[in-house]
Amino acid sequence: MSVAEPRRIVLFRHAKADWPEVADHERPLAERGRRDAPVAGRKLVDSGIAFDLALCSTAARTRETWKLAVQEFPQRPRTVYEERVYEASPGELIAVLNEVPDDAQNVVLIGHNPGVHGLADVLAGEAEGDAQTRMNRRGFPTSAFAVLTYSGSWKALEPGTATLVDYWAPSE
Repeated sequence: MSVAEPRRIVLFRHAKADWPEVADHERPLAERGRRDAPVAGRKLVDSGIAFDLALCSTAARTRETWKLAVQEFPQRPRTVYEERVYEASPGELIAVLNEVPDDAQNVVLIGHNPGVHGLADVLAGEAEGDAQTRMNRRGFPTSAFAVLTYSGSWKALEPGTATLVDYWAPSE
């Protein structure tokens, strides 16, 4: 694969979490989250993107979201559970993406707000259609995802170098 071919980055926020008396990192999904995660998985499949790699936060709610969403996929991508995605800032998430091997063309990152929404804003130097308007209007609710395209090496990914091409959020 040539690094000139467009790569796709999907930034996927975990599904709705419950608030039991456990540490934040161990919070499970709420019933709504268990319903929304497979719906988001089907929407990801409908996007037509064949993922080479999934980078998932180690938090219980992100792992559970990914487990439910990926069941909708015809083929499960290689998944790396990355503790640095938990509570990460946009800059820290860019650093994680900078380490992706260049043979991975399409990556989904399953993480948390405000980092995931902030990263979508920071990376998107441009936007197609009304994707930016929809994302700004809805914010980045649970189970939402943004699709960005990027041309270049993962090591060169930096603010403003990607294009926001799609955004999806479940209806409430």
